[in-house]
Amino acid sequence: MKRPPIRSHFGLLAALLALGPLMCGSLQAEPRHGIAMHGEPALPADFAHWPYANPGAPKGGRLVIGFQGTFDSLNPFNVKSGSTAQGLNTNVFQTLMARNMDEPFSLYGQIAQSIDTNEDRSRVTFRLNPKARFSDGSPITSRDVRFTLELLREKGRPQSRNTYSMVKAIETPDDHTITYDLTGANDRELPLILALMPVLSKAHTDVERFSETSLEPPVASGPYMIARVQPGQSITLKRNPDYWAKDLPSSKGLFNFDEIRIEYYRDATSLYEAFKAGLIDYREETNPARWRNGYDFPAVQDGRVKVEEQRLGLPKGLQGFAFNTRRDMFKDVRLREALSLMFDFEWINTKLFGGLYTRTKSFFDESDLSSVGRPADERERALLARFPDIVRPEMMQGTWTPPRTDASGRDRENGRRAVALLKEAGYVMREGQLVEARSGQALRFEIMVGDRSQERLAVHFAGALARIGVEARVRLVDEVQYQRRRQKFDFDMMIGTWAASASPGNEQRSRWSSTSATQEASFNLAGARSPAIDALINDILSAKAREDFVAAVRAYDRVLLSGFYVVPLFHVSNQWFAYSAKLAHPQQAARFAAPLYGATLDSWWRAAP
Repeated sequence: MKRPPIRSHFGLLAALLALGPLMCGSLQAEPRHGIAMHGEPALPADFAHWPYANPGAPKGGRLVIGFQGTFDSLNPFNVKSGSTAQGLNTNVFQTLMARNMDEPFSLYGQIAQSIDTNEDRSRVTFRLNPKARFSDGSPITSRDVRFTLELLREKGRPQSRNTYSMVKAIETPDDHTITYDLTGANDRELPLILALMPVLSKAHTDVERFSETSLEPPVASGPYMIARVQPGQSITLKRNPDYWAKDLPSSKGLFNFDEIRIEYYRDATSLYEAFKAGLIDYREETNPARWRNGYDFPAVQDGRVKVEEQRLGLPKGLQGFAFNTRRDMFKDVRLREALSLMFDFEWINTKLFGGLYTRTKSFFDESDLSSVGRPADERERALLARFPDIVRPEMMQGTWTPPRTDASGRDRENGRRAVALLKEAGYVMREGQLVEARSGQALRFEIMVGDRSQERLAVHFAGALARIGVEARVRLVDEVQYQRRRQKFDFDMMIGTWAASASPGNEQRSRWSSTSATQEASFNLAGARSPAIDALINDILSAKAREDFVAAVRAYDRVLLSGFYVVPLFHVSNQWFAYSAKLAHPQQAARFAAPLYGATLDSWWRAAP
């Protein structure tokens, strides 16, 4: 393979340095306009815009959207990021490269105009766009990129610290070139994760206070700047008229509103009523009862509000009640399976949701990555042979599904199965309570919830558990307390969400690896610690061919399901949404985006004043 030509604006010395010590033992690749996790990027170097963007979309107007909750920070990158305002990533902060949401995982030039990496991806070089600027007009340089990585590696979120710590060495031979040595990481996704790193201004970042919450508007490089902040209530973004990347293909047809105002509401009902009253422009609906019955108000009837649903192309992921296995009572998988049997989905779906939900069966449901309905093939069996008996036979055969009931609310078969499993786990019934036979300790725990919809589900689950002598107390806590307790794993059980991408990878380390089980603020809610899980995450990240990648993900899915770390809930295959008729959106939505149009409707525009 040819070495890249020496560009005159870098100079001979800079070119030699860029080709220097970090490429020892491997051939240098040509700089490319993009990179795909597997195979080649779908778009050519001269692509004009994303397939789901309308380059002729008019600019102007204001968008008002609403979120439930509150916020106390404008820093989405530190350990306290759970309480950060919505809408900052992409709009205010930019990454080195931009993701095409019409492909499983492919990136194209943004702050970095090109990327090159060797065959085993143990080295990656980014060349920055010389036009790249922060909002104050200062240039973005390789020093800012290096500063960001070193800062997030030391003070960022646990998943950032884990990922960026795999960088062995860094070279910045000039203002527009940065090379990472990734020797020993054995992680083919790592160059892409580094490409999705935000770039912070070294001159405008307070390193000493970076770990704290802050409402100081940042100097960043995105299309919007923060214009106004009402702490905990609202944030207003205004378009930067001097946005440096407005003519890049990755920006064409996006970021069309002059102003975006994000309003916060304390509960779901007030958020819905605000939309009905015309105070906000867009609403994604997640309540099936409301979707079925709540969108016949006057503004819908006379055409001022439009109502739509569109098919989601991503794997459906999983939401469910997470057992905190850091608690001794939840360490036995038989107990976890037994309690899972008591969740009566059929009754809940029929009585509460009009039958609109589908029970979730896999961490990658409705996709080719799911193990359910597919017997393990030779590739999977070879991966799992290292861990005999880790996967249940029915999950290895692909025949397992969550338990079903007759939807009467009185089905006793699952209760019998649960009691039999609990007896195997050493529990007996005494005076109507389930107790551990040896200690006499009653099985009781708390289900922490963050809103009324979660509370309703938890109350129904607790009622079902009571029928087999288990005392589950439901506790509703406010948003701030909820986030703090979640980050410190100070709960017995809570509802967690494991969203799935079309290309699962490094995020799985923060969700399920043994290391993340003890890292504050990680997403390993269950506290899982399993050599099989750790090994399969590595297999996912090191897979070169798509076939090997799919096999590793399916094997991983089987191990997670066999662990009964979560009581699966349910999902819908479509996204439900309603919006002001004054807004318009492209006919084509991104295939692998969730939500379909981003948190702040990046590809939409104002069609009328």
